[in-house]
Parts: sequence; structure tokens; C-alpha cells
Amino acid sequence: MTTPLSPVLSLIGRSWWVLLLYGVVAVVFGGVAIAQPLAAASALAWAIGVMAVVEGVISLMAVLGGNSGVSRGWLAVYALASIGFGVVAVINPLATASVLILLLAAWLIVAGIHRIVFAVRVRRHIQGEWLLILSGVLAIVLGALLVANPLAGVAVTTLWIGIGSLIYGVLQVVVAFRLRRLR
Repeated sequence: MTTPLSPVLSLIGRSWWVLLLYGVVAVVFGGVAIAQPLAAASALAWAIGVMAVVEGVISLMAVLGGNSGVSRGWLAVYALASIGFGVVAVINPLATASVLILLLAAWLIVAGIHRIVFAVRVRRHIQGEWLLILSGVLAIVLGALLVANPLAGVAVTTLWIGIGSLIYGVLQVVVAFRLRRLR
């Protein structure tokens, strides 16, 4: 004798196709990101730019309508910054992605220097400080490589995003077919 499914499990079973759709989209995006990393990075930056423009326009309408919960001045600054960033990202998405990689590079260099200084300062109190120094040196080297060739950094970052998306998508498809049995 089979036990009846709870209403929640039955509902989840009927919605299996949503997870399947998420999975298929993720697999397709992952494949594109792996095959064409710069094109995928441009598409992502462009999509983020479009979202920023839309959010900026909505915020600007809230400023003009006067019906927001925040000060009109700050909301106007946010709206204009969103529209400005969005327009730049839509007009030149690859440059936008490269700038983000340069920000990552700057952070890596600062973080690497911090790790080295910290390791030198606490070397009398800990063992293995050379590992912290090594991680700092590696962060600086990675940051310098990204500064030297931001487009390569965009491509490698997009490759990793693509691999993650591909794995995520396959897992979603597997889960979707398992949930399908709960219908």
C-alpha cells in the first residue's frame, strides 16, 4: 500500500518543470560561458546595465512623485548613479567587465600586502606565518596579472562562472526529474 503524498510534496511534484527550466537555462549559459567567455561576460555586463537603467528610471519616478521612504536627495543621487552606470554598461559592456576586474585586482593587491604585513607582525606569536606570507604574495601576483591583462581576467572569471553554472544546471535538472515522481 502506498502512502499518500502531503499537499506540499504534491505541489512541489507538480512544479518540477520550473526547476527543469532553471537547470536548462543554467546549462545553456554555462556552455556559452565556457565556449565564448568574453561574449558571455559582455552579455552579463549588458544585462546588469539594463537592470541598472530600469532601476534608476523607477527611482527617478519615485523622486518626481515624492512617494518614497527615503530622502529625495539621496534617492535622486542613487537614480542618477544607476542610470549613469547602466548606460555605460549597455554602451560598452566589455569595458565595464574589465573595470570590475581591475577593482578586483586592486583589492587583491591590497589584501596581499595586508597579509604579508600581518604575518610579519605576528610571526613571534604564531607558527607557519610563511603560509600567510605566501598567500599574500600569491594574491599580489594574481592582482598584478589581472592589471596586466584585464580581458584575460574577464575571460578566466567568466570561465569559472560558466563551470559553476553548468554544474548548477545539471544538478537542477537531476532534482527536477526526481521531483517529477512526486506528482
